[in-house]
Amino acid sequence: MPAFDRTDRISEEVRRALDAIIREDVRDPRVSGTYSVVRADVTRDLRWCTVHVSVLEADKRADLLKALRSASGFIRRELGRRVQLRYTPELIFKEDTNIEYAAHVNELLKRDEPRPEDETDA
Repeated sequence: MPAFDRTDRISEEVRRALDAIIREDVRDPRVSGTYSVVRADVTRDLRWCTVHVSVLEADKRADLLKALRSASGFIRRELGRRVQLRYTPELIFKEDTNIEYAAHVNELLKRDEPRPEDETDA
């Protein structure tokens, strides 16, 4: 099996194009703040694409996802213009919580680290 198959290459190309489209062309005021298109998973038949979006501000998550879902027709049309595919996939926007999870794990690890004054020399 090759290191990267066709759908992996297409998914990465779609992710880059979606990131550019959302940042440059979507004019909805709800699409603001610190966010990132983390991953795009295109199905093998190229009919569907799950777009994972990470948002740092907790109060803006719901609004950003609503804005992206309402603009999905426009985003899909722009994607079709930028990426040459037989079919332009339907877009499904989902929140990516990996950054929050990593921060939580980091806090747990910091809590369990021994403090310098607690260490004993043997």
